[in-house]
Amino acid sequence: MLPTFCLAAAVLALSVYRLGGFWRPIYIVCAVIALYLNVFVLIFQLFDKVPALKAIAPTKTEGPFKEAQLAALLAFVVLTILAAIKFRIEPIQPASS
Repeated sequence: MLPTFCLAAAVLALSVYRLGGFWRPIYIVCAVIALYLNVFVLIFQLFDKVPALKAIAPTKTEGPFKEAQLAALLAFVVLTILAAIKFRIEPIQPASS
């Protein structure tokens, strides 16, 4: 449900509002959340399907699995902050005819 909401808000911000005003940070946060959730599932699937990873974390409650998820989360938080700083809010431009 959350990825669907995030992607819908990102598409709305990009297509309808053209990233004007406060829609820029909404786009950044929603796009990054949707991508992070996909990476979260990727890490889970890797630890489930790759034999070497499954051997070190068979129940997904062991340290290596938690460390991998935490590293991904921290990387996405840092990237979101950097993107928000670089992708500053600009005023909404009126449509030209």
